Amino acid sequence: MMKGGFEVVHATLDMIQPHREPIWDFASVGFPTTSVAAAAVSSIPRQNLENRCINLERNELSDWVEQVTKKLIDDLPAQNTDTDDHHSRTLQAPADIPMLCEDSFPPSLLGDFRPRKTVTSSDFDELQWSNVNGGNDRGLSRLDEQGLSLITLLLECAVAISIDNLGEAHRMLLELTQMASPYALSCAERVVAYFAKAMSSRVINSWLGICSPLINYKTVHCAFQAFNNVSPFIKFAHFTSNQAILEAFHRRDRVHIIDLDIMQGLQWPALFHILATRMEGPPHLTMTGMGSSMELLTETGKQLSNFAKRLGMSFEFHPIAKKFGEIDITMVRLRRGETLAIHWLQHSLYDATGPDWKTMRLMEQLGPRIITLVEQDLSHGGSFLDRFVGSLHYYSTMFDSLGAYLAADDPNRHHIEHCLLYREINNILAIGGPARSGEDKMKQWRSELAARNSFVQVPMSSNSMAQAQLILNMFPPAHGYRLVQGDGTLRLGWKDTSLFTASAWTSHISR
Repeated sequence: MMKGGFEVVHATLDMIQPHREPIWDFASVGFPTTSVAAAAVSSIPRQNLENRCINLERNELSDWVEQVTKKLIDDLPAQNTDTDDHHSRTLQAPADIPMLCEDSFPPSLLGDFRPRKTVTSSDFDELQWSNVNGGNDRGLSRLDEQGLSLITLLLECAVAISIDNLGEAHRMLLELTQMASPYALSCAERVVAYFAKAMSSRVINSWLGICSPLINYKTVHCAFQAFNNVSPFIKFAHFTSNQAILEAFHRRDRVHIIDLDIMQGLQWPALFHILATRMEGPPHLTMTGMGSSMELLTETGKQLSNFAKRLGMSFEFHPIAKKFGEIDITMVRLRRGETLAIHWLQHSLYDATGPDWKTMRLMEQLGPRIITLVEQDLSHGGSFLDRFVGSLHYYSTMFDSLGAYLAADDPNRHHIEHCLLYREINNILAIGGPARSGEDKMKQWRSELAARNSFVQVPMSSNSMAQAQLILNMFPPAHGYRLVQGDGTLRLGWKDTSLFTASAWTSHISR
């Protein structure tokens, strides 16, 4: 095993354990040699461990959703479900009111498809996930009748919106908002509350002709950090990507990282430490951080610069308060002899990169030695009903995973659900859609990169797999998280649903 294989995780154990303070308290950061699994388990409150089995009995919402959506959609008459364009024609704003679409997702590149394709179990078989809990009827026996009624009513409301029956949708939304609370004990009720709120926003946005709410980036970043503290998903994305970048930078003296949405730079201190302690000596590191707020980018740059200085590493930070797809190659200060890495942790919070075709073109022009890509296993394309069904199953799984770990009244759980997951749901349903943008969005970046002659996939190494497994060891096996390696990628999910996929790519013209 190459030097630095496991050290990326071990070096920053104190930064990634659940329920810890933000990582920027560097004065107290140590680099213990104790086992990640043992140390992490010891930090989990005893009450959480005792309540897990009970919570797992109650949190089967995602399986339930899969069954109910399949039943409802199979019962629909055969019709064209791609109704977003029709929806736009019947509800469009007056001509003098522009459509302000900051976060939008146009039609799927795969064309029209029935939403049942989104939720059938055969899709998950392709991802090499097995049904670990037995038969497909396991969810219904564990969920109460009220929750079933709420989910069914929500699905019927989505169908009404998709066929422009807004009067009926309005009636059902009023009923749903009175019946479902985001503070409920039931995961089903919490999910319904947030989906109903997003669907209400969609109807209002369509009527007013606006769909670009202001973003409080500090609130979003705070919720993102809270999610990182209690869940393995963000850690998985950070450390598997760090390992691939570390391997690409082997014996390179001048290296450059472009982070397409750097936020608070949570993942980079771990990589800095390993680069600073390489046997061949630390490289000169340049980092370009992309984002929408120059104030936040400047703060992140200061924190990273201070940490690099403590490690004795030569470091430069260049903030660019624009989207990657909106700049040209001259704005990237790439020097001769630098080895370039591009990192992209995708999410559905907002459009972080701008036009996909421009993003791809700039990647081809830059010719990076490594692109690390972490994608949500969630499609932003297709009709409204397609996106609704896919996101309902995806976020039901996310809510289930949080409910299995955190109590219903845990403030961190509500903060994550309200400021992070709800914002993603709202972006997909109320803001995005084929009728709300003139740009083509790529359904799956892995497929697009593979189809280009400019890029070739770099299989995720055994070290990346080992690090991902160490992160999962922070959570007992009964918690439900699962890791799958195949086709050169690493996939992390909950129960039998894949949620995030990590992959790495290189350019044919890389140096």
